[in-house]
Amino acid sequence: MSEDMMDYQALVERAMKGVVREALLKVSEDGLPGEHHLYITFRTQDEGVEITDRLISQYPEEMTIVLQYQFWGLEISDDAFEITLSFSGTNERLYVPFDSVVGFADPSVNFGLQFKATEADMAGVGPDDLQDIEETDNNDTPPDSSDGNDDGEQKTGEVVALDAFRKKKT
Repeated sequence: MSEDMMDYQALVERAMKGVVREALLKVSEDGLPGEHHLYITFRTQDEGVEITDRLISQYPEEMTIVLQYQFWGLEISDDAFEITLSFSGTNERLYVPFDSVVGFADPSVNFGLQFKATEADMAGVGPDDLQDIEETDNNDTPPDSSDGNDDGEQKTGEVVALDAFRKKKT
């Protein structure tokens, strides 16, 4: 097989992140229609991410935010989005580059995207680490949300199987 000099994987990733951007543009213009609500997971340590030190200490690697009822000032640029959310009764402004987004889901319509780890993300990851990643990929626990409930426990990001958001057929 010949070498992929077109870097199709990067092209697909960029196109999928375009879906996230377009969805957020619709929400910023028209609000969330019907039962739609969005889960967005991003890496908190990525270059360009702007969140408070308090949130960084609670979510040192990844953070999942939920856009449903209480969010304000959603602004979208070509490379990032900004939003104000309430955390434990305190409004916080977040700036999130699309390159830091690792997951996007709208469970109301069984839609989700998970983005591949980049080579930089995988640097220093050994075979034992990959086994741990594969095992957490089958976790059916819904992600942490920013609903304002703070039980004092430190939370970290996790890989979530989208089956957790699918409606059960009866």
